[in-house]
Amino acid sequence: MQETRLDVARIRAARQVIDPMFLDTPLYRCEALEPHLGCAVSVKLETANPVRSFKARGTEVVTSRLVDDGSRAVVCASAGNLGQALAWSGRGRGLDVTVVASRFATRAKLDRIRALGAGLELVDGDHEVARERAADIARYGGIRLVEDSLDIETCEGAATIGLELVDTASSFDAVLIALGGGALATGVGHVVKALAPGVEVICVQPLGAPAMTRSWHQRRVVTTDSTDTIADGVAGRRPIPAVLDDLLLVADDAVLVQEASIVAGMRMLLDHAGLVVEPSAALGIAAILEDRDRFAGRHVATIVCGSNVDVDAYHQWVGPANTRPSDGILDVRPPLGHRDRPARTPADTPAIPWSPNG
Repeated sequence: MQETRLDVARIRAARQVIDPMFLDTPLYRCEALEPHLGCAVSVKLETANPVRSFKARGTEVVTSRLVDDGSRAVVCASAGNLGQALAWSGRGRGLDVTVVASRFATRAKLDRIRALGAGLELVDGDHEVARERAADIARYGGIRLVEDSLDIETCEGAATIGLELVDTASSFDAVLIALGGGALATGVGHVVKALAPGVEVICVQPLGAPAMTRSWHQRRVVTTDSTDTIADGVAGRRPIPAVLDDLLLVADDAVLVQEASIVAGMRMLLDHAGLVVEPSAALGIAAILEDRDRFAGRHVATIVCGSNVDVDAYHQWVGPANTRPSDGILDVRPPLGHRDRPARTPADTPAIPWSPNG
């Protein structure tokens, strides 16, 4: 494998500074899902921890190095999960943490950031506007800016998930990874390609937030003017060039999935695995639903990466089941969009046939 910014030796060392409560997370074969998906499915569960996502693996590495360097304050932009994780890790190490987020971010995530003791600044606009404001705070305040996916610690912290996947006795044909800024995908992808190169690394992104996937396919940074997806955790518009360079080396494919498939995946994880997950965590299941033939008879691992979801929105999305798997057509009630845009009407959302890339 060609060199990325990541290093397996550093990734192994990262395990020594991450609180053990975030390590060795459950990995199990979920047989209840398999009749509905047509393939063997193993779930890597990253939600059973104080911040309900994988993000603390990275922030534990970041904050341990900040303390070693004598830093006392840090700022980040976040859609919610990184902010919670940085607040948790920073609080435990005596750091002053500021999180900048869109005022339209998931309310439950914002409330949890405050509860963990971080300062929270809300901005009008989306996550990219929050990134710009966080950079300004860092520049004028002389404090450390943590940029998810750009800072190698966030990628190598996430990459410890990959170590746990490849060290298991089970063998996988493919790993499905949610793709947003790229920390999870490049981290896990690097380890898999270095230690288990025969495993296919497939990144999954919503059709309504396609910037990184389009960039991967075109092998250059492609930006978008807006996003339109319920999967707020992966709704970036401006890929980071260095992260894309890493992704090009470790990903075998990047696919886009429909909103209705994400909702169906969330419902399947609830009904057949007993898991309440946020939309980003259902992207792997959505990818299988949209391309059953590709995965038929294979053993697929999917990373359930977060469960920070607004309860009211979750019920609105998942609601009563009305899928029709027998004819291969999804017909779910249209999910709500972001809080800063109205939901689609049923007339705007026709039944969606299965397709590999949305």
